Amino acid sequence: MEPIKSFTSRVVALPLENVDTDQIIPAKYLKVTDKSGLGEGLFYSWRYNADGSPKPDFVLNRPDVQGAQILIAGNNFGCGSSREHAPWALQGYGFKAVISTYFADIFKGNALKNGLLPIVVDQETYYQLVSLFEEDPQAAVTVDLASQTVILPGDQKVSFPIDSFAKHCLLNGVDQLGFLQAEEDAIAAYEASHPAPVQTV
Repeated sequence: MEPIKSFTSRVVALPLENVDTDQIIPAKYLKVTDKSGLGEGLFYSWRYNADGSPKPDFVLNRPDVQGAQILIAGNNFGCGSSREHAPWALQGYGFKAVISTYFADIFKGNALKNGLLPIVVDQETYYQLVSLFEEDPQAAVTVDLASQTVILPGDQKVSFPIDSFAKHCLLNGVDQLGFLQAEEDAIAAYEASHPAPVQTV
């Protein structure tokens, strides 16, 4: 997993509420067991026509948003069924973070475990970010995970919450298994100093 520390990027806004995981990545993509190619399926029914050609009016197909690493999403993003493929698809497209006023709990957990940063901001900040994109698609913001801040143009800093364990994993580029593997010596030392009690019959 690639560490997330501090990065600056343009944003792209998709201000739609209650975007569910089936809209993020259709069920037909759930047969795959790795992340390869899932970026192409992101928001598939919104991005492509029936013949597979891109819809020019969909925001992710605009030439001026290509390369943006931050998605501004509407309230209750990632609702619906649980599927790790949703954060995989967002990452496959190139997003490192998604900013919203609220994320569905299961999506949020899956995102954090897979190295995608879900950032919760207040309603006013959300509107500012959407307006920023609409007025100047080339404007960039900075995400600093260590200080848990989003820095808007003009050096406006907005703090965001994150679970301390998830923050540690993202900063160090490890998932839960990787964290445990890194603690093998400490685990072995603990087990050696706490032998299992002898059972008597």
